[in-house]
Order: sequence, then structure tokens, then C-alpha cells
Amino acid sequence: MHNLLQLPRLNGAALGSAYLLAALLPLLLARAQSAAPMDRWEYAAAAMGIIALWGMAVQFVTSGRFEAVSGRLGIDKIMAFHKLAALWLVLALLLHPLAYVLPTSLDDPDLGWIRLQFYLTDPSYRTGVISLGALGVLVATSLLRDRLPWPYEAWRAAHLLLGLSAVLCGLHHAWAVGRFSAEGALAWFWALVALAVLIVVLVLYGWRWWLLHRRPWRLESVTKRADRMWELDIQPGPGTPALTYHAGQFVWMTEGARRFPLFDHPFSIADSPSREGLSLLIKEAGDFTNQIGNLPEGRVIGIDGPYGEFTLEAHPAEALLLIGGGVGIAPIIGILRDMVARRDTRPVRLAYAVGQPQNFACLDELRAATEKLDLQLWLLSEDPPDAPDMMHGRLTHARLTEMMKGLPPDTTKTLICGPGPMVVAVSDMLLETGMPMRNVVYERFDYAGGARSHQDRARTRQMLGIGAMFLLIVTGFALSM
Repeated sequence: MHNLLQLPRLNGAALGSAYLLAALLPLLLARAQSAAPMDRWEYAAAAMGIIALWGMAVQFVTSGRFEAVSGRLGIDKIMAFHKLAALWLVLALLLHPLAYVLPTSLDDPDLGWIRLQFYLTDPSYRTGVISLGALGVLVATSLLRDRLPWPYEAWRAAHLLLGLSAVLCGLHHAWAVGRFSAEGALAWFWALVALAVLIVVLVLYGWRWWLLHRRPWRLESVTKRADRMWELDIQPGPGTPALTYHAGQFVWMTEGARRFPLFDHPFSIADSPSREGLSLLIKEAGDFTNQIGNLPEGRVIGIDGPYGEFTLEAHPAEALLLIGGGVGIAPIIGILRDMVARRDTRPVRLAYAVGQPQNFACLDELRAATEKLDLQLWLLSEDPPDAPDMMHGRLTHARLTEMMKGLPPDTTKTLICGPGPMVVAVSDMLLETGMPMRNVVYERFDYAGGARSHQDRARTRQMLGIGAMFLLIVTGFALSM
């Protein structure tokens, strides 16, 4: 469904450059307009408000649901940027009124405090205060999402409404009292931004809702594959075209009367594109997934996708190291099934780690794949194993080193999917074995916890570089006026 808005997919450097260049446009329009002379700090305050308003609008297309934005980066990177950018925006909006009153405060602190109170309480500035408050609540509830007693769907609805409130109230504030935005070219620019935001929301929650009902899928069967883990065989319904995807990608799924984008959940495709339909491997882990095993055959399913770059096509290599933890085996099984279907001859090493032996899924199929592929299999259980080909314990540095024997690090790609702490630990250990960071690929849907890998920190430094460029842009605007 996302192919409706398919655009050329850009790499990270190109997207970062486009992000910065696009932020310059409203400032250039402001620079071309006349305004009453102000202090340099007030020009900086205006620039921060303009960039923050533009940035809030862009957040709607950095949510991982547009392939043109996230296609070359993967959901993991684009969501990390989305979250970090939200923190920048809150900081910019907090500094926006403070920078306006700073010159006054330096001359007369009492008068500066009175001026700040006026900005925060006067009715003409109210929508600006609402915008700041909505964004602050949005960021706070996102950071505390796992601690809030809210259903996932309620949090998503609140996230959408708070985001819309922040942007639309911010736009009204700019039109009503903005030094540069009240009239002229910049006012028209904000009108186009408002229209673009509404179109994006209509596409995400209107057009996609219509497609979920216009192109239904059907649940063919539900099969138990492990303890609390189920495989769903989903087939296209009448008039529904087959899904074109790469093994390892994921889809957003809804079911029955809940076929609305606010109620969808991401699941990896555990299947090969050579087979008609889709298989999803889902573990019971929440309100929605706890009911998966009880879904009746024939239930109408909504599918939106495919998404993601956890694929062999996106990461070509001469040899493969595949690592799955728990239900993270789902995209790995999809990749293996596709390799078997294509009779892939590349050497493959697969590590599958679980807590208990009964958590292993599709074991017979994995064992059979060793006879069809150049595949070596490591089955790891934290509890004592119950089969001779299983190992006791976790995936350690020594075991990773053993798996890497005979595989050249420079031409081997590692694809990891599993719980966040496991992904962090394994990716860091791989770097210690000599594998280049560019050859270690992972994507996560669960960002809970504070564990961050070397790759996460490297990405954060790159993203902070974009934030530093914004600071230079604001400074340049203030000094050029």
C-alpha cells in the first residue's frame, strides 16, 4: 500500500542534506521580508521558532511509514532520528520565548520576567503556548510509554492528536503574531505546510483505512510453532493483489472490524516471495498478540506493507551470519525459506537463541535446511537443552568467533533480530571479532531499556551533527539580519 507514494529512495547522507536544505527555505523567505529592527537574540528566537515549526511538520513523514524516507535507512535508523529530532524541537520551542526576552532581562530582570509572563498568558500568544505544551506532553509520554497504564492503541491516538495540536497551533501562532510569518511569502509557505500535514494524515489514516477494507486478506490457518508462538498463513482475498516484497521485510497487520491504522501492529514476514500469500510468526507478548492463537480461520485481515530493509537484496554479501533471538527468528526464517526456494549456494551460519528449549520454533524445518543449503546451525538455550544438537547458554564472544571461522569479515554480512539487549551485546561482540560496523545490520521494534550499541552511538553522533548545523543556521540568520 505504501507504494502509492513511492519516490526515489535516498541514502542517509542525501536525506540529511535534504533535511537541512529544506529547513533553510523558510528562513530564506523570512530573510527576504521586512520586519521591525530587533536585537540579535530576538532574531535568533524567531529563527528557532521557524525551524521548530518546520521540524514539527517534518516529523509526520519520519515516522517510518513512508518508503521514500525510510527505505534506504531502515526502520531502526529513521525512528532513532525521529525521537532525537523531537528532543531538538522541544528545546528550540523552550528557547524561543526565552531568547525573545533575554535582551530585556539583561537590562532589567524584573521587566524581562513581566515580558515572559505576558508571552505565556496573553490570549494572542495562547496557541503558541498550547503548541509547546502539546509537544512537551507528546515527548514525555513517548519516553514513558512503557510505564504508562495505557493500551498501545490509546497511546498512538494520543501521539497523533498531540502532534497535530502542536503543529496546527504553532502555525496559528506564526500567522497571528509571527514577526516574519504573519504575511508575505512565508505566510503562504506555512499554508502549504499545513496542507501537506493534513494530506499526510489523510493518507496515513484515511487512504490506508480505505485500502485495508478495499483489499482484504484472509486468515487461512493458525499453527502453533513453539510455546506461545503461532504461525499465521494469510492469503489475499478476492480482488486483492499479491504482495511484492523481499524476504525479511515486515508488514503492519490488523484484523476483523479493527482494520484501522491506529490498531495495526508490525510483524516480520516469515516467508519467501516465491510462495503465494504470507506467513507471519507471532509470539504472545501483549493484549493483541495474546489473542493470536484464538483467531478463527477465515478472519478478515488487513495488511499494509511491505516495509524495512532487513533483506539480502538491501545488503548483498558473499557469506551470511544470521542471528535470531526469540521471536526475532521470524524474518530469519523468511530469509532461509527464500534461500532454499532459490537454491542459494552462499555459506550461511545461523545462531538461534531462546530462554527455554520449548521456545524454539520450526526446528524440523531449520534442521532440514542444513541439507539444502551450505548452512551451519547453532541452537542455544539458556535452560538445559533437551536435544543433542542444542547448546546450553548464551551466544558468547567465543561462540561468535567459532561461527565466523572460514567467513571473511569484509565480505560477510550479519543480520540480527531479537530482544534489544541481545542485539546490543551481539553487535558489539561482532565488532570485537573484526567485522566492520557497516556489515552488521539490525532493526528493532522494541526500544525499551537504556542499552545502546557502538553502532547506536555512532548514529547518534551523526544525528547530533545535524543538530549542530541547525545551531549554526540559527546563528547565521541572527548575524545576517
